[in-house]
Amino acid sequence: MLKFYYNLAPNPTKVALCLEEMGLKYELVPVDTRKGEQHTPQFLAINPNAKVPAIVDDGVTVFDSNAILLYLAEKTGQFLPGTSLKARGEMLSWLMFVASGIGPYSGQAVHFRNFAPEPKEYAVNRYTFEADRHWNILEKRLGEHRYMCGDVYSIVDMAVWGWSRLIPNVLGPEAPKRFPNLQRHLAEISARPAAQRALALKDKHAFKTDMDDAARVAMFPHLAKKVA
Repeated sequence: MLKFYYNLAPNPTKVALCLEEMGLKYELVPVDTRKGEQHTPQFLAINPNAKVPAIVDDGVTVFDSNAILLYLAEKTGQFLPGTSLKARGEMLSWLMFVASGIGPYSGQAVHFRNFAPEPKEYAVNRYTFEADRHWNILEKRLGEHRYMCGDVYSIVDMAVWGWSRLIPNVLGPEAPKRFPNLQRHLAEISARPAAQRALALKDKHAFKTDMDDAARVAMFPHLAKKVA
């Protein structure tokens, strides 16, 4: 059975949605990053980058959430927007846009806003600006199409959904009002039964919630000297 190494962050959550949408059976393996479980030799043997999620599927290991979405879609033939080169090119472009733009800039905006030590004004401004710019590109796209790849619900929409739920954390509590198309897209996907099942995974395991010094070092090892 497929093993799904997960926690409740945006990237594992979008993989959870994909697994549920595809109706695949999987075994949950929690990885508590605030306890440093991503740095254990057992997990590093699966993902040398020490990031969640990862899957092991009948001996095949895949890490990086967007790689997992693409792997599962190609394996099952589900939730791909089409078979033509045009459709594939469009899907890959938007999937990698989420991978290289939405995720990293949104994640860094949250990090510098909430966790980085002072001084951080430049970094907060830099990543907030870039995150906002990237989200506006998706807002425009979803104003022109129902889904990211036209009229077909695909793994790209799952990738966007993983992060769009957290726009208030990235850009502030009032930010969703500026993105009505993204909010429409978010609401439609969140109402799907598979999304409800994916979100219910939060009740399967109790992850550490305290952001104490040990958690900061586990998640941000470069802070170890500052904490020490």
